[in-house]
Amino acid sequence: MNAKHALKLGYKASAEQFGPRRLLDYAVEAEEAGFDSVWVSDHFQPWRHTDGHAPQVFAWLGAVGERTSRVTLGTSVLTPTFRYEPAIVAQAFGTLGSLNPGRFILGVGSGESLNEVAVTAKEWPEAKERLARLREAVALIKQLWSEDLVSFEGQYYKTKNATIYDKPEQPIPIYISAGGPVAAKFAGRAGDGFICTSGKGMDLYQEKLLPAVEEGAKAANKDPDSVERTIEVKVAFDKDRGRAMSDTRIWAALALPAEDKVAIHDAREMEKKAEAVADQAHRRWLVSSDPEEHIEQLRPYLELGFTHLIFHAPGEDQSRFIQLYSKEILPRLRQQWG
Repeated sequence: MNAKHALKLGYKASAEQFGPRRLLDYAVEAEEAGFDSVWVSDHFQPWRHTDGHAPQVFAWLGAVGERTSRVTLGTSVLTPTFRYEPAIVAQAFGTLGSLNPGRFILGVGSGESLNEVAVTAKEWPEAKERLARLREAVALIKQLWSEDLVSFEGQYYKTKNATIYDKPEQPIPIYISAGGPVAAKFAGRAGDGFICTSGKGMDLYQEKLLPAVEEGAKAANKDPDSVERTIEVKVAFDKDRGRAMSDTRIWAALALPAEDKVAIHDAREMEKKAEAVADQAHRRWLVSSDPEEHIEQLRPYLELGFTHLIFHAPGEDQSRFIQLYSKEILPRLRQQWG
């Protein structure tokens, strides 16, 4: 493992699947069960219109911070470029970091049409512009956290003598998500951590994403090992293998190719498209009913140098997953890789 970062094992709170109170209870349970972190998605709309949820992330994180005492809390990921102005994100996380110092991570990404178009009614831009906006937003957020009276003149964002009056005493790390090498290089250059998701072929991580993170860090005169490698791992683990397989169907949208969903901004349309690939949903998940087999499924990511694994389980009974995983998987991972 990377000597600069101890192994951390996190729980993904699926805001698209559960309402705010139930999700809050799961986060508390995850801390009690021994997970090191809790990460929440930031959706305005879920992947499924039917029985979907989308609690507001700033409000929810504030509640979780007060109901827990130990776990790190992060967004995986928030988009600070369309429905949120970067200055509002800086203010919100300044408040969160002031309430619970040293416990928050701001995870950011370039966004999805599903969440941004419904709020802004803007035409969804190409990837190049989305990344350019993200670069500018991250720069502005950092400046607002470190300076007062910030007058920022960017291509996309502007401020005039803006001050965040409640800055956190401990700096909030910014983790940047990436699905391709250009964004991964930016994550290495500007991020304290890098976030990606599992199930996209090991060559992508080994040959493109991780080398790009290292390249970006070196270009910024940073030690590449200082950038924490974080991965959201899709896991369907249950003693009943059939149950583990069927649990994945609700997340069928994840089996759609990126190009098939990038421009969809209606949850009903996304749900309909996903129905066509429901039988393939399990392909994005590490499905297992055997602890040793499951450890072997996770091994390639650990051997690549990922030190912060965020486990996203698809099942409706998250308490069942939290208790089973904390008993059967977390101790094995810590014994072998901790």
